[in-house]
Amino acid sequence: MQSAVNLWPLLGIAAVAAGFVLRANPVLVVIVACGVTGWAAHLPLLHLLESLGTAFIKTRNLPLILLLPLAAIGLLERFGLKEHAQASIARIRSATTGRLLTVYLLAREVAAAFGLTSLGGHPNMVRPLVAPMAEAAAEARHGHLPEPLRQRIRAMSAATDNVGLFFGEDVFVAFGAIVLMQTILKAEGLDVDPIHMALWGIPTAVTAFVIHAWNLRRLDARIRRETAR
Repeated sequence: MQSAVNLWPLLGIAAVAAGFVLRANPVLVVIVACGVTGWAAHLPLLHLLESLGTAFIKTRNLPLILLLPLAAIGLLERFGLKEHAQASIARIRSATTGRLLTVYLLAREVAAAFGLTSLGGHPNMVRPLVAPMAEAAAEARHGHLPEPLRQRIRAMSAATDNVGLFFGEDVFVAFGAIVLMQTILKAEGLDVDPIHMALWGIPTAVTAFVIHAWNLRRLDARIRRETAR
């Protein structure tokens, strides 16, 4: 007979979701979620505080890792990175917003499949390069863009990065989720090869590429309709 699994500690996930829905301070949300999880798991208060302190010490260099790339990107934008990117894409006559984002989707997905997940991202690629180039491609063909349409192009640029990363990294054999699933299945007596698990991610990645590429094609049609009004 297997012992019952205590699912009450999962209330911490609900606390995180509720905190972000309410747009509360992220640090406060994490602390409250840890408290809820510890209370549901019947952890002693000292053990909970010790866990928080250990996690803080392990990640104290994380803000520096995040701030240094942002500072570099800020300097590049100050010296005209966005303007040069827009001018470069405007000179390509065949470029459209959908085609540009489809190429980026392919590059992002293939790079993530080889474990190169840091070659993209919202702050270091989408905001300074991909989104301005997507807007410039639309403006070069259709002129001035309405503000709602401009915001939609930016949203689709960010979504393209998300789709490429999410489905591409599932093909990488050393991806954390694959290692976690293999460990859990092995603990349950199921010997699964991580390479086979990664290969089964290829059909999903291809399907995601086709579906999102079709959505980008529809985005081009929407841009034509809204700018023609």
